[in-house]
Amino acid sequence: MAKHAAVLAVDPVNGMGLFQYLEAFYENKIPYTVYAVAGSKEIRTNSGLGLTVNDVIANLKGREDEYDAVVFACGDAVPVFGQHASEPWNVDLMEVLKTFGEQGKLMIGHCAAGMMFDLAGVAAGKRLAVHPLAKAAIRQGTATDEKSVIDGHFFTAQTENTIWTMMPQLIETLKA
Repeated sequence: MAKHAAVLAVDPVNGMGLFQYLEAFYENKIPYTVYAVAGSKEIRTNSGLGLTVNDVIANLKGREDEYDAVVFACGDAVPVFGQHASEPWNVDLMEVLKTFGEQGKLMIGHCAAGMMFDLAGVAAGKRLAVHPLAKAAIRQGTATDEKSVIDGHFFTAQTENTIWTMMPQLIETLKA
């Protein structure tokens, strides 16, 4: 039976990245639930497309055991994360990432996902593919220049344009 993924979508989310995960999961019968890293289920893509997702991250907190993997779908909210880190949904985000990481569950994402995993304190010693602008923020892991990196239970891609390079291995792992 396929693993169940919790997909975290920031507001605004990078639609190209988010939809790659969702389409691949749907086509491969991998169950997923999309959680808005926001105060409501209504979010938008960085191109302005409105989306209504399944739930909000506050309702994932404490239910991490129901999932085998977490996907961090990056977006335009990440460059200003520091200015909004104290917002309840961002506090919940960091707690959820920390819980998934400490439980050794699959940690998946692109762009600044590796940076967020590092900030959550769960990427120590891991090689991470991150957006070039996020490389300097990596403290516990090792930022690479690779298109994607699979290091243990961490699957990271440099940008939404390189997710495809890790997708075959990711799908195989999620289907196992």
